[in-house]
Order: sequence, then structure tokens, then C-alpha cells
Amino acid sequence: MARIAGVNIPSQKRVPIGLMYIHGIGRTTAETICSQLGIPAQRRVHELTDDEVLRIRELVDRDYTVEGDLRRQVAMNIKRLMDLGCYRGLRHRKGLPVRGQRTHTNARTRKGPARPIAGKKTVTK
Repeated sequence: MARIAGVNIPSQKRVPIGLMYIHGIGRTTAETICSQLGIPAQRRVHELTDDEVLRIRELVDRDYTVEGDLRRQVAMNIKRLMDLGCYRGLRHRKGLPVRGQRTHTNARTRKGPARPIAGKKTVTK
């Protein structure tokens, strides 16, 4: 099992798919890494040599912001918006959708499970 950027990459997966287990590396970036290093996309992670794993590790550390650094950067960006008191920051602070989605219905992912309103009568037909 290869360990890159502090993440154990599954051995049976193809290399681009395995690289996607690292936070901050998506499909396009994973395929770009493989093409830069000359690793065939069909190769499985357990078939990689130690030298190839080392080259992948060095490339990811050098050229990409991943895992803890990326999470910290995103958290600091959100905290900056909240400290500024701008609209997006207020939405983050209240736990509501930030990117203009409707909240009258839906938005349950951000708002959490629906809570009943005390004293509101239900309509029966």
C-alpha cells in the first residue's frame, strides 16, 4: 500500500483513481500527474515501483496544495469572510446556503433536519 501526502492509497485501484483519494486531487489532476511522470493510466497501485511512488510523492508535495494545508487554507478563507461580515460570511455564520440557492423549501443539507414549529396547526382536508 502506497502512502502519499499522508494518505494510504488503495492497492487494487488504478493509479489515477487511487490518487483521487487525496483531498485536493481530482480526476483531471490525477491524470495530469500520471501523464507528467509517464505512468500508464491502466497500471494498478500495487504494480508501482518504489521509485515511481517516490516520484509521485515528490511531485504532489512540490506542485499541489493537498490534505491538511488545503483544508487549513479553505477554513482560513471562510473565517476571513465571517470576520469581514460580508454577505457570504453571514451565510456561513448562520449555516445557510452561500451560493444563492433557495431556502423556502430544500436547503436541508445546510439547515439540518426539519424542526417542527411550536403551536403551528397542521392543515387537514
